[in-house]
Amino acid sequence: MEKKPNRLAQESSPYLLQHAYNPVDWYPWGPEALEKAKAEQKPILVSIGYAACHWCHVMEHESFENGQIAEVMNKDFVCIKVDREERPDVDQVYMDALHAMGLQGGWPLNVFLNSDAKPFYGGTYFPPQNWVQLLQSIAEAYSKSRAELDKSADQFVLHLNQSELAKYGLQIGNQDFSQEAFEQMFANLKASFDLKRGGTSGAPKFPMPSIWRFLLRYYQHSQNPAALEQVNLTLEEMAFGGIYDQVGGGFARYSVDDAWLVPHFEKMLYDNGQLLSLYAEAYQVTRNELYKQVLQETISFVERELTSPEGGFYSSLDADSEGVEGKFYVFTQSEVQEFLGEEAELASQYYQITPEGNWEHGLNILHRRQTDEAFAADQGLSLEELQERIQLWKDTLLKARSQRVRPGLDDKILTSWNALMLTGLVDAYKALGEPKILELACTNAHFLLSKLKQGNQLYHNYKEGKATIDGFLEDYALLIQALIGLYQVTFEEHWLQEAKRLTEYTLNNFFDQEEELFYFTGSAGEQLIARKKEIFDNVVPASNSVMAMNLHFLGLFYDKERYTRLSQKMLSKVRDLVVKEPTHLANWASLFYLQLKPTAEIAIIGPEAHPFRGLLQQHFLPNALLVGSKEENTSDLPLLEDRIVQNGKTTLYVCYNKACQLPVQSVAEALEQIWQI
Repeated sequence: MEKKPNRLAQESSPYLLQHAYNPVDWYPWGPEALEKAKAEQKPILVSIGYAACHWCHVMEHESFENGQIAEVMNKDFVCIKVDREERPDVDQVYMDALHAMGLQGGWPLNVFLNSDAKPFYGGTYFPPQNWVQLLQSIAEAYSKSRAELDKSADQFVLHLNQSELAKYGLQIGNQDFSQEAFEQMFANLKASFDLKRGGTSGAPKFPMPSIWRFLLRYYQHSQNPAALEQVNLTLEEMAFGGIYDQVGGGFARYSVDDAWLVPHFEKMLYDNGQLLSLYAEAYQVTRNELYKQVLQETISFVERELTSPEGGFYSSLDADSEGVEGKFYVFTQSEVQEFLGEEAELASQYYQITPEGNWEHGLNILHRRQTDEAFAADQGLSLEELQERIQLWKDTLLKARSQRVRPGLDDKILTSWNALMLTGLVDAYKALGEPKILELACTNAHFLLSKLKQGNQLYHNYKEGKATIDGFLEDYALLIQALIGLYQVTFEEHWLQEAKRLTEYTLNNFFDQEEELFYFTGSAGEQLIARKKEIFDNVVPASNSVMAMNLHFLGLFYDKERYTRLSQKMLSKVRDLVVKEPTHLANWASLFYLQLKPTAEIAIIGPEAHPFRGLLQQHFLPNALLVGSKEENTSDLPLLEDRIVQNGKTTLYVCYNKACQLPVQSVAEALEQIWQI
């Protein structure tokens, strides 16, 4: 029987399009569905997921493609499908509602609402039989006990509208940004370390780049070797593990075990962008060649598999291909033998490949247990010879793998996630100095500003030439951060000016004057049942923490006390929670680090401004900002005012709190001044 399309066939989201031929009478989120629920006084089912979500696919196949189950859904409910990546505001509200019900969150997220869009029950994945029973129970309760359900829903809405600051008793704020509090933060973080395999204890294991980036800053300030040891352990174990694509580069979203071996095979843009930043900073600190290799291979993966012809970056690659999780990425030993011939034996030792397999059904997830130096020594090979052979293995296996059915690509382009990748590329360029990385970054920045910005307003999504959803705070905050970074590697002031304009827009449209924090949605955006503020750093840092960091740096670039003061006030609001729970507020912890010493303002003037900049940025300078120009008096930036070339030579000025050191004419002298403070 021919399948008929439902309303989702008109949508652009790949996730919604996956459901376009379900027998369920799906609506996209919007007024049509909400008005239908009101008119017919039916309960609403909101089902939220994303294109690369394995269990979302399972539930679709088991329940949403089942005609009998669809019949029950269509008869008793108004059914709405939501792509959480397109509508993080909707996802945030109803995920919070699920937590308020005392239930475990995750995706697929299935929430039941009354006809006023207020939630009264929810859950995540349900097997088909349980799902049908639940649907029938809820339909019956809604017809017989509507008043009780409405009362319960009103209580959840009250909870959703409670201020995050009030919930944690943080309204007053605490300006104690002391060394003691900073050390306490590290002690509290250290308690969660997995000292054997890196990361934090337990499984599943998520990379959580914000935690390790904070640890690098803590190490920079304290020189405590335990901090750097944990960063190195984590980054090496991840790079050796199955969570890293040993053949094609790039990281999967998380590891299901505690040894980074078995990934959940989906690859997300937001993870890979942040991991570029993390490995780049770790490379600046350690010069570990493994980190350089991870950077180069991950950028190659992004260029090859996630870059659109226009220069935007796609969102993700699915975990599944041909309906099987990980099928694209794993190998049997006989396949490796077939592809690599006489090289197979050595490659199998290197990648831990066995006849019985290290995963299921005789399949192998390629991973490593030794450094190249140690493996080469064990095999009696020179390091150069081994690395030539490894490259041959990778090229051959990548070519063989490319003949397989590829995992699904989520080809929508999101401003916030692109901005994370843009920042990752900027950080990788600082560490490696390779021009092609900067070229990729600039192409992406031009794309974002030309396709996803109108006036000073951003859009969140882009697909097939159209941007349709108003930007959220994460879009503004993360793009502002990326543009601040891009200015510092190019000295092209239009990037910084764009960052300032977008900042003013957020202050006018997202800022809550009373609590001195930003809402996630703009004042002109759709009004949901609650207007949330994002405070906790998760896998992606909270938009408020990113915005506070932006205000700190822009306050210095533009000598705007208002920005600087607001950044400190925002941090003071969550300061007690940051000290107590740094694993959940790691990006805020990095902002705390910036309060311990004044930020170095480094101005470079003269014909060698760019080579000097490149040499400076090879070093890890997280509490510094750079301005520069080849010529005097060509900039309106306060930090370049009265900066002159001395004796015809490129000159560096290192300043703190509007007080400058003596001008110097070598990078080594400037670094000495920076490290003395």
